[in-house]
Amino acid sequence: MKQTIFSVIVISIIGVILSTGMSSCRKDKFQATIQQYDSIQINNYIAANGLTGFLKDPTGGDTTGMYYKILNPGSGTPLQYSDKIAFVYTYKTLDGSYVTSDTIANHYYDYVGHIYNNHYPLGLQIAVYNLLKYPNASMRLLIPSRLAYGRDGSGSGSSQVANNRIAGNESLDVYIHAINYVPIGNATTNGFPAYDDIVIKNYAAANGLNLSTYTKTADGLYYSILTPGTSTDPITTASSITATYTGQLLNGTVFDGGYNGTNVATLSIGDLIPAVQEGLQKAVAGTKISLLIPSSIGYGISGTTGIPPFSCMRFTWQVITVTP
Repeated sequence: MKQTIFSVIVISIIGVILSTGMSSCRKDKFQATIQQYDSIQINNYIAANGLTGFLKDPTGGDTTGMYYKILNPGSGTPLQYSDKIAFVYTYKTLDGSYVTSDTIANHYYDYVGHIYNNHYPLGLQIAVYNLLKYPNASMRLLIPSRLAYGRDGSGSGSSQVANNRIAGNESLDVYIHAINYVPIGNATTNGFPAYDDIVIKNYAAANGLNLSTYTKTADGLYYSILTPGTSTDPITTASSITATYTGQLLNGTVFDGGYNGTNVATLSIGDLIPAVQEGLQKAVAGTKISLLIPSSIGYGISGTTGIPPFSCMRFTWQVITVTP
């Protein structure tokens, strides 16, 4: 009787061991690869947001996992990695935790082949070359995380974003609009004057500025006399003036505000950027004048410190004295 009980106990123990061992070897959980994870996230996003007309990127035999929709096909010679490109962009993570939508600040001007080196997603560089292809084209692009900022994500963003960081393994929803650019010497195919004028008109509409009170010059400058002057002495490129002024981007960012209060600047007109020279020559001592400046006669295609490439600007000047 004791032997029989012992045998039953041994068999039971063996059964438990076998059962446990077999259970530990079972693969009853799906372990997605990063490619599968990205694909699931993007397809769920497309479905949840009712997106239509998106195509899967065929680059490399359908290996990128990107989806795209051409909004404007553009025209001209296809872009090469050695070409410089100017574009405006927005993007956000698919979960909406990061959004950068300021198209005044989000400007790029550099080589197509340097997009990734400038800390933009590798997927964006691939898409510009293979999908966007042409100047003056625009598209919407869904970039999987592995071609965005990968497992580590990206550091802090601008004040426009919700949490100042793109988390790891986050795919992106990107909008990009390339501006048709050729050297200034061939202005007939330079898209910046037309683009700048649209930007200025949109800014005026959004900020309650009545452009009918402004005069537009041949090179695209808008100026308005807010307060008439008290002198008849003209301002020329040889003049010096004392004045207060404010310079700002069209998103409200003040880039030059050191003389917008009690501090008074003494300036030579000939030392100022062409658009300001032109605008101030419409003024005299005592004049308060508003200038809406296209990038082509401002800081140009490359911009400068604190001013993004091809940025339109707004200046308000109060001229105090004029020295011929």
